[in-house]
Amino acid sequence: MRPPPDLATVFTAQEAFRDSFSTLILATVSDECRPEASYAPYVRDTDGRLYVYVSELSRHTANLKHQPRASVLFIESEQDSKHLFARQRLTYECHTREVERDSERWQYILTQFETKFGKFMELLRNLKDFHLFEIRPQRGIYVAGFAQAYEITGERLDSIRHLNDTGHRAADTATDQAMQRVTRQ
Repeated sequence: MRPPPDLATVFTAQEAFRDSFSTLILATVSDECRPEASYAPYVRDTDGRLYVYVSELSRHTANLKHQPRASVLFIESEQDSKHLFARQRLTYECHTREVERDSERWQYILTQFETKFGKFMELLRNLKDFHLFEIRPQRGIYVAGFAQAYEITGERLDSIRHLNDTGHRAADTATDQAMQRVTRQ
């Protein structure tokens, strides 16, 4: 039996994992209730909110304009994963809103985009079909591996709990022992 996880260490690990990405996978819903997945470069502000600067040519922009809910996914690359069935990942349920163009907040966040992504942002900044969206995570699920799923909640997403401290349940002893070996790797 695996000892209980050190939740402070897990919390720090999920933050480092999230911050290792320059892009996020974004799931939105169209007016016709069609789910659509895409990706976008992002910045994260000190308030914990995520921001994407996206074009009207992308479906997710229209979806975000009409449906203020989305899901965000950060996922370990297949090449870096020890097990494809248990890739490290962090998923957020989010509320979204468009940031008014040329507002003080818009200027501040676009400067963060320029700092993170360089001179190319100077060009994008002036394109009128691009819109800045604030993405506010409401809760999250962090999966560090097999039987290592954690819920992240709280006003500032600062609370974490292990979702299943018993692990996976096997139908027989041999499968249970094999699973324990795999999850210890």
